[in-house]
Amino acid sequence: MQLSARTAVRAAALVLALGTAVGTVAGCAPSTSGGGAKEDTRTGTLRVWLFQEVDNKPKEEVVRKAVTDFEAAHQGAKVEVDYIPVDTRAQRIKAAFNDPKSAPDVIEYGNTDTAGYVKDGGLADVTQEFGAWKDAKATDPAAKESVTVDGKVYGAPLFVGVRALYYRTDVFKDLGIAVPTTLDEVATAARKIREKRPELYGIAVGGAYTYGALPFLWAHGGELATGKGDSYTAAVDSPKAQAGIKAYADLFGDANCPAAKCAEMGGNDTVAAFAAGKAGMAIGGDFSHQAMENGKVKGKYAVVPLPGTTKGSIAPAFAGGNNIGVLKSSAHRTLAVDLMKQLAGKDTQRRLFDAMGFLPTYGDVRAEAAKKQPFVRPFVQTLEAGAKFVPTSPAWGTIDSSLVLPTMYQEIVSGRKDVATASGDAARKMDEAFKK
Repeated sequence: MQLSARTAVRAAALVLALGTAVGTVAGCAPSTSGGGAKEDTRTGTLRVWLFQEVDNKPKEEVVRKAVTDFEAAHQGAKVEVDYIPVDTRAQRIKAAFNDPKSAPDVIEYGNTDTAGYVKDGGLADVTQEFGAWKDAKATDPAAKESVTVDGKVYGAPLFVGVRALYYRTDVFKDLGIAVPTTLDEVATAARKIREKRPELYGIAVGGAYTYGALPFLWAHGGELATGKGDSYTAAVDSPKAQAGIKAYADLFGDANCPAAKCAEMGGNDTVAAFAAGKAGMAIGGDFSHQAMENGKVKGKYAVVPLPGTTKGSIAPAFAGGNNIGVLKSSAHRTLAVDLMKQLAGKDTQRRLFDAMGFLPTYGDVRAEAAKKQPFVRPFVQTLEAGAKFVPTSPAWGTIDSSLVLPTMYQEIVSGRKDVATASGDAARKMDEAFKK
């Protein structure tokens, strides 16, 4: 991002503006020179940069509690927290990497930023501390992957966001449609809704909705790329990936979501269409819940995991979200790592869920959250079934900001290219980025 991944509006905007589910500067920040700080001071002031939310007051209260607890446990240490605008953080973090004297000790960052920030030399390797941390043992595998590059850990997951299938209970009841249990049944239900209720999209889909499309690719056994580190190779043109791409592209057209209207739609557009009562189904995140509650569909919808290709299976979802990391340049490494643990620990994640709805990255804490708020359960099920992540390569920022995948889908749904040609072209663009 997740985009933060908390709201679909911001996530969509950041994908287009900064290049990740929650923004990135991967591939654009020049590498810092030299190694880490030569001192590890155990007293003094630590500076923290966190993302400013649309409604930031609840987050501030949670962070204030975490900071108070940290300062009480670390005599002589003080913490200053700055909330930075998400849309300008790329420049600020870039500058911080290149000017250690003015840099913070701890930052919040989008989970698809990790590889780029590591390449730029900005994040500290905290593998040893993370491995010895009691809370970390319950970390969701996909969340841990988002802080891992070449087997080393560069931060702690703060929250995770995934998507599931929202559907109109009233429309399904009126038309006698059963809740879909496979992706084929999703398509069949969508066509029936559109046929019987032509004022509705059967399922709202978007040609620019990358993270709504990827579950189809993954469910059919496809991958974005294979390899790791600096040796990734694009795989979107493989037969299995093409089958998933086609399954998503087939949802565009007059029988469901007309390409003339839907080809340019992003994730925010599809969520907004469903919330406004203009669609029978939509793929939305746990972070989309409030938009639905504030929309015309309040009381008339339910959520289930997006099904896979076989009955009983769940399509892998993209695990968006944000992380907390320590800057390599910090002169307070030990304190900074402890503060990272405080800010991303179980107690703080519990409070962030209660205050903001951020989905915890710990399996046991998520289970608690699901008991408190039943709407969370389908998203927890999706994560437990096995969420997926983008290639942990610095090149991903370039690929995402260049809109390689949205362009591929839009070329297909508009009829300009067939699946084989469009996916082949996308694979070549991805490979060019991976080789740089």
